[in-house]
Amino acid sequence: MFLHELGAKILGYALPPLQSADNFNVLELNKLIRHVDGDIRNLEMMSQVFQEFQPEFVFHLAAQPLVRLSYHEPERTFSTNVGGSVNVLEAVRATSSIRSLIYVTSDKCYKNREWLWGYRENDKLGGHDPYSASKAAAEIVFSSYLDSFFRMNSTLGAASVRAGNVIGGGDWSQNRIIPDCIRSLQKQEPILLRNPYSTRPWQHVLEPVFGYLALAVKLYETPQEYSGSWNFGPRIDSIRPVHELAEQVITCWGQGEIKHDIDPNSLHEALLLQLNCDKANQLLGWLPCWNFERTIFETVRWYRAQNSGESVLEMTKQQVQDYRNAQND
Repeated sequence: MFLHELGAKILGYALPPLQSADNFNVLELNKLIRHVDGDIRNLEMMSQVFQEFQPEFVFHLAAQPLVRLSYHEPERTFSTNVGGSVNVLEAVRATSSIRSLIYVTSDKCYKNREWLWGYRENDKLGGHDPYSASKAAAEIVFSSYLDSFFRMNSTLGAASVRAGNVIGGGDWSQNRIIPDCIRSLQKQEPILLRNPYSTRPWQHVLEPVFGYLALAVKLYETPQEYSGSWNFGPRIDSIRPVHELAEQVITCWGQGEIKHDIDPNSLHEALLLQLNCDKANQLLGWLPCWNFERTIFETVRWYRAQNSGESVLEMTKQQVQDYRNAQND
């Protein structure tokens, strides 16, 4: 939407939305951009789309993004996050028009040692659960393509990017903390927390998105200097336990309660995870703008608007503008 308003010609390639409340539908993005229903595991189809459209900038965000689902569907997780990402890189390699590639993975690509300090871009990759392992593997694949093919192309910049726990309006995925909170509040039921004391680097989706855009421009202008891997995480005071996030959501919503639903035999999920973003801070001048409280407020504000029948398109535009204003403060 933001790029459309700037005058960009945009094509989106993705699976069809799962439900009517998904962001793509409620924002009516089909009226703003050209969209192709497609699976990144289908190399032939995706390559045809690339060749027809001839993009200059590519943002690869497609994934099976859920940790708990990866335990139930490991093959789909690896075939999408690894095999599908290989297909994206192959399509990029075969399309001469491309000047800038942003390849999104996850903060969970790092071998999690439950450190108190943040992971740097050159720390060891790995993953306990299938999702994390698939993202680590996707990073290794990217590194191979960068060294084997992309660095030989002086006009192509390529970067893998790793964000923290991204939240914001429009997410209705299962087993994700914000959608789970909102569904419970709408039903006037208690919010059930599986891992209330696990800490995460919470950040509003606009924070890394604007970092990706800034990096994409740098890759276009000076590809060799900015190619590589980059972290885009929140400030240190936004690294909070899950129960604090839920408490803040309730505060912003205006009512609700929390119940702990701890299962000692539950599937493994990381307890402590954070990123070191010195590279983006110093070389891109990128800094997070919204603190923890503002992040939760803006997130809940979006869902409250949708819940009350307000225009979520106008709400989204307003939040983008508010964020841009915060960047200039």
